[in-house]
Amino acid sequence: MKKQQLAIILIFVFAILFGLSVIFWLSDNPVNNEPVQYTYTVVNVYPHDDEAFTQGLIFEDGFLYESTGLYGSSSLRRVELETGDILQLFRLPDEFFGEGITIFNEKIIQLTWKNNIGIVYDKLSFNILQEFEYPFEYPTDGWGITYDGSRLIMSNGSATLYFLDPNNFTKVDQIEVYDEEPVTDLNELEYIQGKIYANVWYEDKIAIISPQNGQVTGWINLEGIYDTTNQFAVNVLNGFAYDAKENRLFVTGKNWSQLFEIKIIPVE
Repeated sequence: MKKQQLAIILIFVFAILFGLSVIFWLSDNPVNNEPVQYTYTVVNVYPHDDEAFTQGLIFEDGFLYESTGLYGSSSLRRVELETGDILQLFRLPDEFFGEGITIFNEKIIQLTWKNNIGIVYDKLSFNILQEFEYPFEYPTDGWGITYDGSRLIMSNGSATLYFLDPNNFTKVDQIEVYDEEPVTDLNELEYIQGKIYANVWYEDKIAIISPQNGQVTGWINLEGIYDTTNQFAVNVLNGFAYDAKENRLFVTGKNWSQLFEIKIIPVE
């Protein structure tokens, strides 16, 4: 083989290898595209129990399922959307501080804050089916939880989201959420149309997150949605639910007297 032909072949092979290395690098180090900024418009306003220290919220089968916190006041509820009436209630033992909830296979999974324990309920009766410990290297807080159709996704107040097997609660994966820098204080979670939505504790905003790499692809600014004048500092935005059938998004907060159905709008 002539030297010129060999040189051409080597250049061609090098170009292929270089291209593959760039592809692999990009997959591990995704381009940090600017997140889309969203504002909102209120579509409907519904009553909400202002004694509910909302920690988790789900909408399914025409009802809201709500987890409330505080020691001695934590509960699991089924609530009528239009009236805010509590149709079903389970009070947690005083030593538990209720946190996020999700639904999987006709079961409700509720986290607790400092106990390192999750509780599994029968969705219909609210009877406790089992308890489980969080499957991490060390005890951690329970904050928010959602279900993506195959895995549970859990937050603990850090920038890390954990993916769990819903059948045995073992950890199967994790991602770090970032927007140029890590985004911490991730709290309530919802899985909506292939993205993870997470509200940021003490912020009037919700992050829209890629479950593949943790990149924030959008921010929903909910500033001004509820008048917190004369409210306690902890009575912040927390609790949002998605109605997949009607494509409706609901948001509320800790001890808020109103629950809002909103439509999100990209900022021009």
